[in-house]
Amino acid sequence: MDNLIKEKIQTLIDSNPVMVFMKGTKLMPQCGFSNNVVQILNSLGVEFSTFDVLSDFEVREGIKEYSNWPTIPQVYLKGEFLGGSDILIEMYNSGDLKEKIEIELAS
Repeated sequence: MDNLIKEKIQTLIDSNPVMVFMKGTKLMPQCGFSNNVVQILNSLGVEFSTFDVLSDFEVREGIKEYSNWPTIPQVYLKGEFLGGSDILIEMYNSGDLKEKIEIELAS
């Protein structure tokens, strides 16, 4: 990944407390996994930003290298990579996600 793409990804993550790299937008997710993440965050009342990886192939591939995670969507909380759809579902069901988001956003 070239430095411009890395910087673009880093800026998006640093500029948004909750950042989701996904297929589509929060108003119109373009895959079921992305939709799962949007629904979870909406149900928790969390404000979040999204980047549509379908609009930028270099970011789509770069984010996988950046996080060392092969799939989309990817969720970042205060700069920390949380995971993708399956991990968020697991964290949501256990109550850990709500707690972690509340703690991180309060600090």
